Amino acid sequence: MDALEARYRPLVDALARPVAGASARLVAVSKTQPAESVRALAALGQRAFGENYVQEALAKQRELADLDLEWHLIGPLQSNKCREAARHFDWVQSVDRAKLLPLLDKERPADRGPLNVLLQVNIDGEASKSGCAADEVMALADQAAALPRLALRGLMAIPEPHPDEAHRRAAFGRMRSLFERVRERHTSVDTLSMGMSDDWPLAVAEGATLVRVGSALFGARPAKA
Repeated sequence: MDALEARYRPLVDALARPVAGASARLVAVSKTQPAESVRALAALGQRAFGENYVQEALAKQRELADLDLEWHLIGPLQSNKCREAARHFDWVQSVDRAKLLPLLDKERPADRGPLNVLLQVNIDGEASKSGCAADEVMALADQAAALPRLALRGLMAIPEPHPDEAHRRAAFGRMRSLFERVRERHTSVDTLSMGMSDDWPLAVAEGATLVRVGSALFGARPAKA
C-alpha cells in the first residue's frame, strides 16, 4: 500500500461510518496537485475532485478526459469565469452573490443537465473571506431555485480556523441551522459542505454531508515556483 492509499482508505472508512445518523461524502481537493495524482486517487475509487482555479482545473480535465470524474469548483468565482465554470464543472460550491446565478444559468449547456450549486456563506463574517452573509442566504436560494439550468443543492462554508474548538463547533452549528432553514423551503437542498483537513471530524459531527480534504489526503501541497 503506497502513501496515498494509506491516507485515503482510513479517511473514506471514517466518513462512511454514520455520525448522528448520517455519513459524509468526500471531495478530494486536488488544487496544485498534478493530474497524475488525481489519476492515482481515481484508481482507488475516488470520483469527486475539488479545484480552486478554473484554468488549472480545465488543464487537468483535458488530461484526464478518459476518466469519469465529478468536478467541483470550490474557489472564489469571478463573473468572467462563469462561462467556463458552467460548461466544465459538475458542481460550483462558491456562489456568493446574486449576479453569478443568471450568468451560470445562461452558460450551462442544456445537454449537461442542471449545474449543481452551493451558496457559500461567510459564517464568521471575516473581512478577508468570500461568502455571503447569513441574512442574504434565503434570497439567493430563492433566486437559484428559480433558474432552470441550476440545481440548488445547499450551502458551503469555510469557518474561521480558530484555535478554540468550541468556537469552530459553534460556527458549524450555525451553518447546520441555516442549512435546515433553507432545506425546509427548497426540497432540492441536500448538501452541507463544510470541514477540511484539520477539522472535518468536527464538521461531520455538526451535520456536514460533504467534506473537502486536500493536504490530509495528498500530503503537503507542492511549493509554488
